[in-house]
Amino acid sequence: MAEKGNIYDKLEQVQQTLKAPKNQYNSFGKYHYRSCEDILEGLKEPLIKVHAVVTISDEIISVGDRIYVKATARFTDGTDVVENTAYAREELEKKGMDASQITGAASSYARKYALNGLFLIDDNKDADALNKGEEKPKTATLNPKRAEQEKIAEAKIGEAKINVLLKQCDECGINPATVCEKMKVNELSDITEKQFLWIKQNWTKEIVSGVQGNN
Repeated sequence: MAEKGNIYDKLEQVQQTLKAPKNQYNSFGKYHYRSCEDILEGLKEPLIKVHAVVTISDEIISVGDRIYVKATARFTDGTDVVENTAYAREELEKKGMDASQITGAASSYARKYALNGLFLIDDNKDADALNKGEEKPKTATLNPKRAEQEKIAEAKIGEAKINVLLKQCDECGINPATVCEKMKVNELSDITEKQFLWIKQNWTKEIVSGVQGNN
């Protein structure tokens, strides 16, 4: 028997019953994570129960001189649709990967985070499968608590927060390059956690109004 209720009732039921364990393992970082495929596998049974389906599509977009994969995950019962988008930037180059593999990796990453947003899945590790330890952690000279706070503040934001900025820029009709110029960085991925917090707190006052005032 089909489940009754509107599209949001059905989505809520899937969100509450979805089980997507972290079946993958990063041997360098020594932690488990879930892939896009793990989420899709976990969705099969909950979707059957509410008589709904999920589709995912990709779009290649250009922001400045960088290429992003925009993934859109759609939840539909055949009548109504709820969707969520996420972005992943293609690396200029990645050791051991050709161009098609780089695009494929970005697609998988964007799709995973589109699904995360749609089904309220929390993943707090970025680039899970691709973390091979290329960057060495900085040595702290302050007391442990203060050092950890400063390390977090100066860390570069990950794809999830880049997606937040891209979405805000899109909604306000602002070129992401404007945000980069304001923060004195070359691209969004260079923005730190501290700068991201400032942007969120001062978005309308310092950025949106300034751009509109120049038009």
